[in-house]
Amino acid sequence: MKKAFTMIELVFVIVILGILGSVAISKMAVTRDDAQITKGRSQVSAIRDAIMLTRQQMMLQGKVGWLNKLDAIGSATATSGSLFDTNGSTKILDYPIYAKDENGHWKKSANNEYTFKVTNVDVKFIYSNGNFDCNHSIEMCRSLTE
Repeated sequence: MKKAFTMIELVFVIVILGILGSVAISKMAVTRDDAQITKGRSQVSAIRDAIMLTRQQMMLQGKVGWLNKLDAIGSATATSGSLFDTNGSTKILDYPIYAKDENGHWKKSANNEYTFKVTNVDVKFIYSNGNFDCNHSIEMCRSLTE
């Protein structure tokens, strides 16, 4: 009657655990990327809906036209602060998005240009006359908008 594992049994168990671990880690990385894309997709949708809602509120007040910009950041190259939140009484989002230069986050890249970084790819969105869109020839743009 034996009371311990043999070396071959231990090596076999370690190899199986290593294989399972490598599969799990690769699946976790893909799941994280999918979550960032889903987050970006929902934020793009919320921003577009907020633009239309703000326009309708302005029309009810007798103001015709679109907002000139979507944020209160004064500098055209600012990369931090509250995005999609205008000065004064007009707010695009009730809970503004804060800029960060990390995956899954927004940053302002220029005047009325916003970049969403996902899987180390920067997708540039441009706001102009109520249109908030990116270049659909870029695959990641299509993933975020379609």
